Order: sequence, then C-alpha cells, then structure tokens
Amino acid sequence: MGESLDRVTSSIGAATAKTLSAVFSRWEDLVGSDIAAHAVPKSVRDGVLLVEVDQPAWATQLGYLSTDLLAKLQASAGTSEVAEIRFRVGSEQARRKR
Repeated sequence: MGESLDRVTSSIGAATAKTLSAVFSRWEDLVGSDIAAHAVPKSVRDGVLLVEVDQPAWATQLGYLSTDLLAKLQASAGTSEVAEIRFRVGSEQARRKR
C-alpha cells in the first residue's frame, strides 16, 4: 500500500509516505513542544516543507534555525527528500483555531 501511495504523491509533487509521516506525525518530537505550539507543518511539495507560524517573530526565529531543523527532519525520515523549509505567518482565523 505504501508503494501505491508513493506513486500517487509523487504524481502531484508531494513527498513519499515515509517523509510525510516523519514530518506530520513526529513534528513535535522533531522540533520540540515550544516550537510546535507556534508552528505547524502544512505541506511538503517539490522538496519544500511549508510551515505555518502564528506570529512574524516565529517565522524570523525559525528561519535562523531552519538548517538545524532540516538536518533533524532528514535524519528522522532517512532521506533528503525535503531540501528546504519555508515559513509563513498564518491568517488570524487559522491562529484562533489552534
């Protein structure tokens, strides 16, 4: 089943099931609870992990930490499928839902 899912995700430019699992199910373990409280992974497409943060200061701070976060993610997933992390500030409505 994993191979079938990988074919589908690959056809739309998304990451493999293993990488998606490493990012979305282990996010808090990868980044720690403080960061996870303010930053949520949204998508992995064409080698780019998009992370939504709740305040501009978090986007700036995590930008400085992106090399370390990327190394942790790659080690956890056992792949370099994610080559870049980008941060964006979420909408006010999205922040209220957290």
